Amino acid sequence: MIEKVILVDKYNNPVGVEEKMKTHKLGLLHRAFSIFIFNNQNELMLQRRALDKYHNGGLWTNTVCSHPRPGETYQQAVHRRLAEEMGFDCKLRNRQCFIYKTKFSNGLIEHEYDCIFTGRYNNQPKINPQEAMDWKWINLEKLNQEIRKHPNYFTFWLKEIMKKKLLTSIDKIKKPSLDGFKN
Repeated sequence: MIEKVILVDKYNNPVGVEEKMKTHKLGLLHRAFSIFIFNNQNELMLQRRALDKYHNGGLWTNTVCSHPRPGETYQQAVHRRLAEEMGFDCKLRNRQCFIYKTKFSNGLIEHEYDCIFTGRYNNQPKINPQEAMDWKWINLEKLNQEIRKHPNYFTFWLKEIMKKKLLTSIDKIKKPSLDGFKN
C-alpha cells in the first residue's frame, strides 16, 4: 500500500493529498504530529529511530512522530501511531503547532505543519522494532545538555522544538489558540 499524506497551506487548511515519498522529495507542506510522553517525574520518553527508516535512522527523537492519513483526524492518528510504534495508548492533548522545513543528506525534504501532543505514561513501552530500536526516559534539562553536546544524535524537529522552547514541561505548556487548527 502506498502511504499518502495530507497537503496543507500555512494555516493547516487541506489543499490535497500526495504520496508520502513524493511529498518528501518535493518538499511539499504537509500535516504531521510529534508526540511527547512524560512520566510522573516529568521525564520525557525518547525513542531511537530504527536504522532503516527512510530518513534520520538511528537518531534519537521524541516519543512518536508521524503523519495523519487522508480522512483521519489528528486524534485518530496520534492514538493509532502511539500504539503502533510504542505499544501503548494514553490520553493526549494538542499543545501547539509550528511549521518547519529542512533538507536531509539523502535529498529528502521535511516541510511540515507539525502539531505537538503531550500525554502521561509511567510504564515501559513495547517498541515496534520496525519503527524504533531503543527508548529511554530523560528530563528536559539533561536533553538540552545532550543536544548541545551531541547535536548530530538527534532529529532536526526535536532540536527545533527544544530550541524554540515549544516544550518546557508538560505542566507549563500553554494551551494554544485553535484558530486555524483543523482536523
